[in-house]
Amino acid sequence: MALEKTWRWFGRKDTVSLAELKQMGVEGVVTALHDIPPGEVWPVEEIRKVRQEIESYGMRWSVVESLPVSEGIKICSADRPKLIANYIASLRNLAKEGVDTVCYNFMPVLDWARTDLHYKEAKGGESMLFDYPTFAAFDIFLLKRENAEKEYPDSIIEKAKRLLDKMSPEQQEELAHNIIVVTQAFIHGVLGDDSTNYIERFRSYLNTYKEINSDKLREHLVRFLQDVVPVAEEEGINLCIHPDDPPFPLLGLPRIASTQEDFRWILQQVDSVANGVTFCTGSLSGCRNNDIVAMVKEFAPRIHFVHLRNTAHLEYGSFYESGHLTGDVDIFTVVKVLLEEQIRRKKEGRKDIRMPFRPDHGIRILDDYNRKANPGYPLVGRLKGLAEIDGLQTGIEKMLTLK
Repeated sequence: MALEKTWRWFGRKDTVSLAELKQMGVEGVVTALHDIPPGEVWPVEEIRKVRQEIESYGMRWSVVESLPVSEGIKICSADRPKLIANYIASLRNLAKEGVDTVCYNFMPVLDWARTDLHYKEAKGGESMLFDYPTFAAFDIFLLKRENAEKEYPDSIIEKAKRLLDKMSPEQQEELAHNIIVVTQAFIHGVLGDDSTNYIERFRSYLNTYKEINSDKLREHLVRFLQDVVPVAEEEGINLCIHPDDPPFPLLGLPRIASTQEDFRWILQQVDSVANGVTFCTGSLSGCRNNDIVAMVKEFAPRIHFVHLRNTAHLEYGSFYESGHLTGDVDIFTVVKVLLEEQIRRKKEGRKDIRMPFRPDHGIRILDDYNRKANPGYPLVGRLKGLAEIDGLQTGIEKMLTLK
């Protein structure tokens, strides 16, 4: 047995084709119906088209990433009943087509945040950086969020001022646009790819969470789980929540899927295998305090999908994406624990022995500079990561067999 090699594919508009994925040794495809707005039902016919297209290349649709949870569900707006009904209908339609793993997140407004999408790492490749003082400069001086300065230490505010003073108006615009629009549009961001008055509209979305703290958002997550997990159990689907990225509060928004304690609490609320985790080493390692090895050991029985990449920490709580094997995460031990969990599941007779992983993000290198790709998703950089992780798991597998 081995972890299933998968790849995130953004549909027919993706510059990497299914035929190329097949050549690369990819076994399963991770995708979604990207053209359907959040909150609407995924029709069986559209699901079937994607599934059949993937299968025509000898691969399987391994994971839905993501079936988006609408903001209305997260804030419990008046249209929540309809949104939940639509979500359940989409789950049932996916089950009819044999798609059995669904990744989702419960992050308010902003799915993920980076301040530099073209960060040069030591070997010359291009990575992504989250610089905390730069983000503070965006939050306090560009977004001008009310009372934002109260959430940062004086030392960070002073550094943010100095950074902003060095930026040209064009650089300031690029920073705001990258955070609000560029990193979000291709994953059902609240603003999509519409840049019109994007700062003002983004502020309005933030304001919908003014009365929602972590406790209230937790209540809303539990309601969501209570509604959808029984359906997932009935339909043979494993749901897996993705961690917050980065795993600490931003923009005054609550974060409830960031720590070991958070995930322990989430799994206890609806104690079902169908209520599981997307174990993303890159997102979780964005906070130095997270013990990634301890987390994978504790949550292994409920991990249904794995994102593998690495991060390297800098001062002020900043970090950059450092590739797949190299960085502050012990990827060797993480993969070893997952392979041991796979063996345990097989002995236990569980049906979900297959454990899909994908090389998450990647460093832009070589021919990646001649290709178009979504932020964090270069072809060659991810293929390098896939090969590295596959080689690692092959060695660990051999070691476990010899034992």
